[in-house]
Amino acid sequence: MAYVVTETCIKCKYTDCVDVCPVDCFHEGPNMLVIDPDECIDCTLCVAECPVEAIFAEDDVPIEQREFIAINAELSGKWPQITERKEGPADADEWAKQKDKKNLLER
Repeated sequence: MAYVVTETCIKCKYTDCVDVCPVDCFHEGPNMLVIDPDECIDCTLCVAECPVEAIFAEDDVPIEQREFIAINAELSGKWPQITERKEGPADADEWAKQKDKKNLLER
């Protein structure tokens, strides 16, 4: 079972989770992060570091967010790996409160 980054990360893209990942399984896209399910070792460290609670164990992903399991698998194979924390977007705090952002995902 891998961990999954869900819709809440879109346009927030905080990278606190990246710093604690012992296997560097995060990949960075234009406006969100994803986890490579083949690299994730289920350590749970990233979950507590995410300030917007966007990361879930695969079995715990809310039903309305289930499509992000496949999105993480797909995009982790396309996007570059990120191994160090970066500053988030200037408007990340504003986007963190927004719901229904899937249509804003930039691939």
